[in-house]
Amino acid sequence: MSKYSSMIIGHTSLDLNIDHNDVEVVEIGGAVVFSSASAHALGHRVAAVTKCRPEDREERLANILLPEEDVFVIDSLKSTAITNKYFTPDKERRKCTCVSQGDPFTPGDIPDVQSDIYHLAGLINGDFSDSLIVELSKRGRVAVDVQAILRHADKKSGEMFFDDWSAKREMLPYIYYFKADAAEAEILTGETNRAAAARILHGWGAKEIVITHNTEVLAYDGTQMCTCPIRARNLSGRSGRGDTAFAAYINERLTSTLQDALLWATATVSLKMETPGPLRANRNDIAAYIGQFYSDIRVGGTW
Repeated sequence: MSKYSSMIIGHTSLDLNIDHNDVEVVEIGGAVVFSSASAHALGHRVAAVTKCRPEDREERLANILLPEEDVFVIDSLKSTAITNKYFTPDKERRKCTCVSQGDPFTPGDIPDVQSDIYHLAGLINGDFSDSLIVELSKRGRVAVDVQAILRHADKKSGEMFFDDWSAKREMLPYIYYFKADAAEAEILTGETNRAAAARILHGWGAKEIVITHNTEVLAYDGTQMCTCPIRARNLSGRSGRGDTAFAAYINERLTSTLQDALLWATATVSLKMETPGPLRANRNDIAAYIGQFYSDIRVGGTW
């Protein structure tokens, strides 16, 4: 039977990205694409579970950079498609519109193979239910990117908006690794201070918290609070920042200290952000990037 470090569950998305100069780029994205590429680049054996229309299968799967046997595809009545309009050069302000949303993931969709982590990498509220989190927690460590819980799509216009998670205090104890960006962390906790938000989220039950920001990535396990700076030289590959960082962190964390996992994750996402699309690199490339741009932060050292 196959054994994976993590099983990444989520929809691919046909993304129309429009930058602040109204330049349009169409690409296949989605958290499952960026997350699986990140973990695979670091040398971890991961699986991807996704859904799409049969007629979209070839195009969607071409962008998941895993061996064919590690990709599990389920037919869906719809495939997810999203329009992203960015208003600033740093791509921190954007308007997102859901064009279509794939079918939700259910316990019956999850392959019967072993995995240390079950990574719920959704895109829109409704991609998975709270009950799926509970079910997967019986199989291994659950990792959740909260974007797919907080980000809703208006049923008529498709315009996306963020709303709090009413079941957060009930559900967080089932989650081992929990990821939010700075804005999402504020929605959940009311805190603009990222360290304070991480402490609150940990206090509600999640074992390890990752909070991403355009300047750094933060990790907290209830004892250690560490941050590592993002040092990307350009932002052409900004899409997928949080997905890349989170997948790198949780897979590295299986065998590394919090500090080392955070360093590898932040270097991985910094390298990824310099080129559009999922990360096409290997562990040696990322090690070289650490050597060039993170020489002040030693792997295995004291921060």
